[in-house]
Amino acid sequence: MSKKNLGSNFDDFLEEEGLLTDAEAVAVKRVVAFQIARLMESNSISKSELAKRMQTSRAALDRLLDPANGSVTLQTLERAATVLGKRLQIQLV
Repeated sequence: MSKKNLGSNFDDFLEEEGLLTDAEAVAVKRVVAFQIARLMESNSISKSELAKRMQTSRAALDRLLDPANGSVTLQTLERAATVLGKRLQIQLV
């Protein structure tokens, strides 16, 4: 009995199903949201304070911190990074 997917990995499966790009985008968003939340915590910055410093609404910040919400712009990410004393770095690999 031959197994079709012997030796393949999860990325191969997602690619075959047409889901790899979306899965990677969700993973990146989760990591970024986690990093921002950790920086806020380590710097004792509340959501309200960060939103104020970013000159945005608390609702927009909640979207940024929501790992499941993919509707975040690069401009918003850049503002968050700057306010938290970091640089946003994006790479194509």
